[in-house]
Amino acid sequence: MKHQYIGITRLIKAFGYSLEGFKATWINEAAFRQELLVCIILIPLGFYLGNTNVEKVLLISSLLLVLMMELLNSAIEAVSDCITEERHPLIKRAKDIGAAAVLMAICNSTVVWGVILYP
Repeated sequence: MKHQYIGITRLIKAFGYSLEGFKATWINEAAFRQELLVCIILIPLGFYLGNTNVEKVLLISSLLLVLMMELLNSAIEAVSDCITEERHPLIKRAKDIGAAAVLMAICNSTVVWGVILYP
């Protein structure tokens, strides 16, 4: 029988699962490691270069969106590989769509940084 956690116990468990997800992604996904390292450099720069709080939020949240999309893409890839490692057109489509979401987030971040820094 599955345990039904409530209250603070549920929050603690959920936080632990999230940390496990970050760890698994860090270990298994080179793209996530690269994007995270870029964010470690650019997030402090976003705080410095943003003239207003809105600009700072836009600069930083656009970077966090890239990480979020990479996490989702990694999850899609892990589930797909769990189902089968054989080539299948629907699995290829799912993986390609996940990669496209990451690319769109990177494009979004590039546009946000470009518009704010070079008005």
